[in-house]
Amino acid sequence: MAEHPSEQRTPSRDRAERRDRTEPGERTEPRDRTGPRGQAQRRDWTDGHVERWQPVLPGLDPDIEAAVTRMSRLTRHLGRVREQGVADYGLHKHEFDTLHVLAGRGGHAAPSDLRADLDLAPASVTGRLETLERRGFVLRSPSTEDRRKVDIVLTEAGRAAWREALDVVGREERRLLGVLSADERRTLADLLRKVMLAQDDVG
Repeated sequence: MAEHPSEQRTPSRDRAERRDRTEPGERTEPRDRTGPRGQAQRRDWTDGHVERWQPVLPGLDPDIEAAVTRMSRLTRHLGRVREQGVADYGLHKHEFDTLHVLAGRGGHAAPSDLRADLDLAPASVTGRLETLERRGFVLRSPSTEDRRKVDIVLTEAGRAAWREALDVVGREERRLLGVLSADERRTLADLLRKVMLAQDDVG
């Protein structure tokens, strides 16, 4: 399905300029894609996207553009699935995010830890926690480290709501990556780690 016009990506000029700096004679024209045993691979939306832009940006690196576009589209798709899954189980996105962070901390955390994880102002976190407490998803308990403070504790109802919404995304992730073998998934994860380490080195 083609992207909505507002979602379509415009290839980065930098990627085209980088391609212009490659060795003379290197190919930039669309290339045939073949799979195992020389079989032609099925085309997706991104193949057409790259072909449309190559005449406009002759130096565009087709592999970089294709990889970045596919990662972007996949991220948006999973984001939409997540939002729908959250809504299907009666949660707002910000409620799910708070439950998710709390579950990731073992089901109990200080409000200050949640503020840091969610990168929110104190008043915003307080409002979220009050709403979740009214719904029975969290409760306040005296801190085990300082009785003058409270910890936020994930209740069984809160954990169940979080898991149900999370499972929607998990099923879609497994469906999509299930087209790859275990070795291919491991290779994909390794390659993405290499890319992310390059980002971390700059950041």
